[in-house]
Amino acid sequence: MAESPARTPRKFPGSGLAKGLAVTLRTMTRKSVTARYPDVQPELPPRTRGVIGLFEENCTVCMLCARECPDWCIYIDSHKETVPPAAPGGRERSRNVLDRFAIDFSLCMYCGICIEVCPFDALFWSPEFEYAETDIRELTHERDKLREWMWTVPAPPALDPAAEEPKELSAARKTAEKIATEAAEAAEAARVAEAAESTEPPAAPGPAPAPSPAPDSGDGTAPEQEGPR
Repeated sequence: MAESPARTPRKFPGSGLAKGLAVTLRTMTRKSVTARYPDVQPELPPRTRGVIGLFEENCTVCMLCARECPDWCIYIDSHKETVPPAAPGGRERSRNVLDRFAIDFSLCMYCGICIEVCPFDALFWSPEFEYAETDIRELTHERDKLREWMWTVPAPPALDPAAEEPKELSAARKTAEKIATEAAEAAEAARVAEAAESTEPPAAPGPAPAPSPAPDSGDGTAPEQEGPR
């Protein structure tokens, strides 16, 4: 026996209009969620990928970020300077000095590879997003602008209480403790030396001086010495 086809529900004329009006009435009673930008700044997540900030003091001009960038949008120029020896008799060394660090944000695809591969923590994500320009050629921002964006980088999240202390903090703390220990030992040695000087016994008295001979009276007889009265 053949099965009868499923019957579609019958629609009443104007049912779609009624549903649309119901949605409109339901939305009219809700609070508006329109963002009043630019009068009110949006609340962005802390890890928003806006622009890339540069912490210039940490940059060693290793060129790793420029080599790993898939879009080749990082431009770096530098020169070498000779550094005098740190101690007498040492040899001079050369170091790279940063002259230019620029990023072309018209080519950047915000992959974050440059930030991940930087071995010295010189690049960071900033939530700043208001950097639109009317000319695409002005989207190449130099290191001065990248440094300004560095101060908008949010602080890193706190470590877990059971997490291992960062190596940088451990090394800095050990160095500070070593310096404090050496200073305490030097102060203790100076205190002991001062106490030893203050407790030295007085010098032993020397032999009494011999009495001086009496002057001659001129007649060959020694003058009489007065005895006790």
